[in-house]
Amino acid sequence: MSKTKQIIEFPPAASPHFKMIDVGRKRPTRRRAIAAGTITMNAEAFEKVKSGTLPKGNVLALAEAAGITGAKKTPDLIPMCHTLPLDQVTVHCALNDRENSITVYCQAAAFAKTGVEMEALAGASAALLTIWDLTKGVDPALRIGDVKLLVKTGGKSGIWVHPEGIPDWLAKQLPDTESLKGKKAAVLVMSDRAFQGEYQDKSGPVLVELLKKAGAEMVEYKIILDDTREIAESIRAICRTHKPDILIASGGTGPGPRDVTPDVLKGISDRVLEGLGDLLRSESLHFTDTAWLSRMTAVMVGSTLVIAFPGSPKAVKECWDIIEPFLADALDKISKQGFAR
Repeated sequence: MSKTKQIIEFPPAASPHFKMIDVGRKRPTRRRAIAAGTITMNAEAFEKVKSGTLPKGNVLALAEAAGITGAKKTPDLIPMCHTLPLDQVTVHCALNDRENSITVYCQAAAFAKTGVEMEALAGASAALLTIWDLTKGVDPALRIGDVKLLVKTGGKSGIWVHPEGIPDWLAKQLPDTESLKGKKAAVLVMSDRAFQGEYQDKSGPVLVELLKKAGAEMVEYKIILDDTREIAESIRAICRTHKPDILIASGGTGPGPRDVTPDVLKGISDRVLEGLGDLLRSESLHFTDTAWLSRMTAVMVGSTLVIAFPGSPKAVKECWDIIEPFLADALDKISKQGFAR
């Protein structure tokens, strides 16, 4: 059995009817989800909710507390949900005088390996049911409807927004999906086989697509030999000619004798940014136990941030997911250091 795969399989006759998804190899990211639902009532009940004169007390305050409790109790109510370390739960009740309705918004946040959408939905549902419980004595014909997930962020899917749209106030608070807009980017792939036409480069197109999706302007995409002199000359030429904000070099970061990219970068750089390489290795351990063998690194060549990624499409995507949340901010901070472009 592989040392990296310690999964015990049941024999066919003993296979379980259900199973909890194994998220052990997923990387924790900042997760957030917002769910909403609406409860509608008659005019008398609505006015009593607004004025706080229902027999059982302040409906909206108790609904907010119940929503927070509901989100925290999600794994107790839904069997396949993971127990998550919730960082925050907030509940907001919006009153609609024209329709005698209350829309509950529940936001859940966590730094976790899986999403918090069920926690947000459970919180919104608990708040709505609490409003029902406190109001049913005045209006037994209450209606709950349109319970849905509005937004979720974090993980592989990035930012997801309900296709029917979301309120303007919520849309204005979402992270920018084109965080690299106005930035110039270049991709350099080191591969003897791809350069010689024996192998179709796959990591480069992945990087180009990711950078374009983030709003960056692609100024160069080039495949070269995995050769010390070729790498040095190509990086210098790209940085001198195009002055990109970021250049991602894919390939040559392993421990083998032909893996020379990190050595070249140290030789041509103005300064080495050790922390970024350390971050990429530590976070990549969530995907592979041999991440420490990688020599991923980052340097400054003039005003360009040059990052060395591994050469496989899978590793490229994983490394991009690690740096993407803070990359735009990092490039802005670099530009403020006084580099001439």
